[in-house]
Amino acid sequence: MSYESNDPAYFLYHSIGQFPGKAQLTAKVLADYADIWSALDDAQWPRVLHLRQQFLDVWHQIIGAPEGTLTAAENVTTALYSVLGGLPTKYRRGRFLIAADCFPSLHFLLAGMAERHGFILDTVEPRPGEYWVRDEDMLERWGEDVGIALLTQVTSVSSHRCDLHRLLEQGRAMGTIVGVDITQAVGLLPYDVVDCGADFTISTSLKWLCGTSGAGILQVRPGLLEECRPELRGWFSQDNIFSWDLNNFRFAPDARRFDHGTPSVVGSIASLPALQWISAQDPEQLLAHNRQLGEAIIVGADSMGLKVATPRHPAHRGGSVMLELPAGIDGALLIDELRTRGIFADCRGRILRLSPGNMTRQSDVDKLLEALSSLVCAA
Repeated sequence: MSYESNDPAYFLYHSIGQFPGKAQLTAKVLADYADIWSALDDAQWPRVLHLRQQFLDVWHQIIGAPEGTLTAAENVTTALYSVLGGLPTKYRRGRFLIAADCFPSLHFLLAGMAERHGFILDTVEPRPGEYWVRDEDMLERWGEDVGIALLTQVTSVSSHRCDLHRLLEQGRAMGTIVGVDITQAVGLLPYDVVDCGADFTISTSLKWLCGTSGAGILQVRPGLLEECRPELRGWFSQDNIFSWDLNNFRFAPDARRFDHGTPSVVGSIASLPALQWISAQDPEQLLAHNRQLGEAIIVGADSMGLKVATPRHPAHRGGSVMLELPAGIDGALLIDELRTRGIFADCRGRILRLSPGNMTRQSDVDKLLEALSSLVCAA
C-alpha cells in the first residue's frame, strides 16, 4: 500500500480500524451533523435520517443485502436480541448451538435468555490444548433438535475462519435458523448474504470497516423477516411512524420492523466516511497487503520459537495473527512496553493479538518483531 505516514506501528484492526484522513473526514461529518441539529428550522430529522439511510445503503452494498432487509442496531448484542425476540416460537426450540470462541457478549446475552425463551444453550468447546473450535466438532453436535445456531465467521480470540458454506449447509439440512456474526471479517474478507444463505447477519462498523461504535447492523432473510414480530418495538417499527393510534400498531413490511424507539444516528453518520472509503478500495489489494504482513509476523514468530495461536493457512484465517506468550511474560506489562516504543497491540490473557491493516507497513512489522525479540525471547 502506498501512502505517506509517520504514524506509530498500528496492529489493532481487530478493535478500531484506521484509514488515511480518518480524523479529518470524521470531524467534517460530525461538524455537519452539529450544524444540522443546531439549525433553527424544522429540517433536522429529515436531514439526519437521510444520512442514516446513506449508512444503510452502503451496508447493503458491502454485504449484498436485498433491499429492505437491513437496518441499524447499536451493536451486535442488541441486534441479536432484536432478531431472537422476533422469531416465532416454533424456531425457539431444543438447542441453541454456538461455539465457545464466539464474541463473549453474545454468549452472555444467550445465557440470560435461555430459560425465558425455552431453549438449551449448547456451547461447543475447543479441544484440549487447541485455540479454536473445529468445524467438524460443530457439525458433530448439530442435529435436528438444534432450532437456532449462531456462527462466528472469524473469531476474535484466534482469528479462526470457519467454513461458512459447509456449516450453513448443515443448518439447512437440519431445519435450523442460522445467524452469522461477521464483525471480525467484514471489510477485509468477502461476505455475501445471498450467496451464503444465512437467515440473519449481525455486525458492527468497527474493526476492518474502520467505523465508530454505536453503528451496528441487522440483516434478515426476506422470507424469515416476514415471520418476525419483534418484542423490542416502538414507533419506528411501523411503516408510518406517525401513526399513533394505540390500538392499531402495524409492523413495517421490511427490516424497519426491527427498529424501535427514536433511533440513534450519530454512530451511523460518523461511520459513513469509513464505509465509503472501504467501499472505494480494491478488496483484493487490501487482503493481499494484510496477508503479506500476517505471513511476515508468523515467520518472525517461528524464528523466535513463539507459539502461533492462529490457523496458518490463509483460507482458514481472518486478518489477525495471535501469538501465545511464554509462561512468565505478563501480557499487560508487555503491551505497556510496546506502547512506549510506538507499537500498538493488545493481549487477552497470554494471547497477543496482532492485526495489520491498510496503514500498517512492513517496517512496522520489523519494528514489532525486533521488540518481541528483546522483550519476550530475551526475558
